[in-house]
Amino acid sequence: MKELSIKEFTEQLASKTSVPGGGGASALVGAVGIALGDMVGEFTVGKKKYQEVEPEILKLMARAKALADELLQCIEDDAVAFEPLSKAYGIPKEDPSRDEIMEKCLKDAAKVPFRILELACEAVDLQRDFADKGSVLMISDAATGVAMLQGAIKGAAVNVKINTKSMKDRDYAKSLEDKVNALVKEYSKKAEDIYSDVWNRL
Repeated sequence: MKELSIKEFTEQLASKTSVPGGGGASALVGAVGIALGDMVGEFTVGKKKYQEVEPEILKLMARAKALADELLQCIEDDAVAFEPLSKAYGIPKEDPSRDEIMEKCLKDAAKVPFRILELACEAVDLQRDFADKGSVLMISDAATGVAMLQGAIKGAAVNVKINTKSMKDRDYAKSLEDKVNALVKEYSKKAEDIYSDVWNRL
């Protein structure tokens, strides 16, 4: 799915199919967001003015590339995880194995958007450094990237919660929801702060 063209991907998103959906879209937006940070780095390295921070920028760029790759892989992983769940919903309610199968599928389906959330949060931390230490000519791209990462965070979070709300294991569901809530609260604010800082510097 990650090999689709932008046009093909958006057409599939808009179509009457379950995948790609909100999780895959969040992963893509997150990958684009951190790629913009990487772009800031590309325009920073090799410049005499930023010679002191170049080793750090190079490390940030390497991690940004790895995050983008993993986020793109999550598009595929999200689609794969959702397929068994979509089939489980079709199991007759009187089937004694339905609850057990549904529970496993719901937990598996929640894992990928939670991973997308974690990756997007890490990407926000990287974007802070790109915005603070990267080329001042490119800080608008850092701000654009962090705005997209904030969208990825919120999108991934709600795609975890759509699964936890149906889980029978409420202790597991609450534990995961608590982690999601904490990350969204912390990193939405971080993203907003980075965006505001850049906005006020322009």
